[in-house]
Amino acid sequence: MLRTGTLLLAAWLPAAAVWADEATPPEAAASVTAAASAPEDETDEPAVNPRDPYEPLNRKVFEFNDKLDANVLKPVAETYQKVVPSMVRSGVSNVLGNLGDVWSAVNQLLQGKVGNAGEMTFRVLTNTVFGIGGLMDPATELGMERRSEDFGQTLGRWGVPPGPYVVLPLLGSSTARDTAATPVDMYASLDTQLTSGTSATLGVSVLKVVNTRANLLGASQLLDQIALDRYSFIRDAYLARRRSQVYDGNPPDDDDTP
Repeated sequence: MLRTGTLLLAAWLPAAAVWADEATPPEAAASVTAAASAPEDETDEPAVNPRDPYEPLNRKVFEFNDKLDANVLKPVAETYQKVVPSMVRSGVSNVLGNLGDVWSAVNQLLQGKVGNAGEMTFRVLTNTVFGIGGLMDPATELGMERRSEDFGQTLGRWGVPPGPYVVLPLLGSSTARDTAATPVDMYASLDTQLTSGTSATLGVSVLKVVNTRANLLGASQLLDQIALDRYSFIRDAYLARRRSQVYDGNPPDDDDTP
């Protein structure tokens, strides 16, 4: 049950990624900021958000994840950043990214994006051969952009609605669709396939989480400064980002679309 590279990711990570991800449309991030900053209606019983019908329970799980991040994950990530040289951390990120690109290429193909699938495959081959197993990223320098895709995006591409927003223990922000897709992403992940035994798999998973958290330390500090209600901000940021990803950065105006 510990065969996931997102183990122990706290719920704020998807929102922090909005600020770190250059592929996220500025207008999407701006709309999320405005929504998070807007004052809540002062009513005796606040209206239920149709996208977040389980908000009371989600907030409790969010609080648990937040405390776990503050007391465990963030200190470990800060230590990792201080102790491990920048060149080594960059190499780790490149290798993990290269492994993830394989599954992205598969999802591009499943979505019918043959051209993107071919480009991602060539990107993997370039970084594997000329990047010394992925330690370096010459593909990006050659103009081959990373187009990350997961199975949740593939389901959304074929019309599966996101369903209600949920906060998973340890894993953080998700939707019903993404939750159903998570086991597929876990099993199909190349780093999972390449490791055998619980210890090796757990080691790679922990490395991925710590490395990701270290890369987002700056983004999380910005989030702490601007968010009035961190839960609402993270929820809206996650949903906006996932919708943008499903439509490759060009979501339709119809609010009823997934």
